[in-house]
Amino acid sequence: MKGLGRDLALDGKVLARAKGKLEEKRRLNEERLDRRTQEVYAKSPRVRELDAELRATMAELVGIAVRADAVSRIEDIRKRNLELQVKRRNEVKRAGFPENYIDDGYMCVRCNDTGYTDTIMCVCLEEIYKKEQNISLSNLFKLGKETFDSFELSYYNNTPVSETGISPRRNMEIIYEICVEYAKKFGNQSLNLFFNGAPGLGKTFLSACIARVVADSGFSVVYDMASSLFAKFEDAKFIRTDDLEGLRNETRRYLECDLLIIDDLGTEMTTSFTISTLYEIVNTRLVTDRKTIINSNLTLGELNRRYSEQIMSRLEGEYQVLTFYGDDIRKKRNKL
Repeated sequence: MKGLGRDLALDGKVLARAKGKLEEKRRLNEERLDRRTQEVYAKSPRVRELDAELRATMAELVGIAVRADAVSRIEDIRKRNLELQVKRRNEVKRAGFPENYIDDGYMCVRCNDTGYTDTIMCVCLEEIYKKEQNISLSNLFKLGKETFDSFELSYYNNTPVSETGISPRRNMEIIYEICVEYAKKFGNQSLNLFFNGAPGLGKTFLSACIARVVADSGFSVVYDMASSLFAKFEDAKFIRTDDLEGLRNETRRYLECDLLIIDDLGTEMTTSFTISTLYEIVNTRLVTDRKTIINSNLTLGELNRRYSEQIMSRLEGEYQVLTFYGDDIRKKRNKL
């Protein structure tokens, strides 16, 4: 598992939810420990007294930090503290509980439940982050079964087409293998991908498969429909709202995530604003070396007529173009 301690562009929105989940788990754990402590105190008042003595040793340490004989005094206090801990465990056990029943009980001993070791994200917070990211992706794709193993090539016709001499099935086998390798080896050296072709040929499905694998590897992944993406940029620029900073943070996610997936480019209303916004997204992510997958039902010629030459030069020069063709497989599935 790749750690999120690398210099990755974490999704701030998802990270905030993950931190909230960790804080809630920490709160519940502290409440559990407090209930246990009161339970032990009720049976053994001596444990309460020992806890008070242990706290006193810690306060004493603070008080002697600047004294000339601090080193020897600290060693004396350390020994006394260890002796008190032994007595405490024995008293807890004598009261009928496991000797570590009311120890600090951190859920994660690496970070003491803070989520970070120094400035590096701890694996405990990383796991929560990844789960939250997968929940977000599942909610967005709304399909539920987007895995490479469930992708069915048999829906594609095996008869070669005259334009390419390659059958839709063979074409999809090639695209499928490219997507699998892309997801497995995703990183700074990855290409940008442009999927184009008619509706119902698997563009969104394969994008979802890639998103899941890349997210599971610890990278931040943001997926959105083109129309929704452009609407958020427009709101952030023109709408007056008390949550303007929230809107700007939302648009910043599109620019800073490790992998951005824009679905159904070309279905939005094309205006000078959407064209300039698309250029900003494409160009900014290329300059900052962040990866993008764009799906569209339009051909490159249709996109060229709709968008600017600057955008098309970047799509054709900086993206690997994968063209999907064949019959609508969604219609075939529905007939079965």
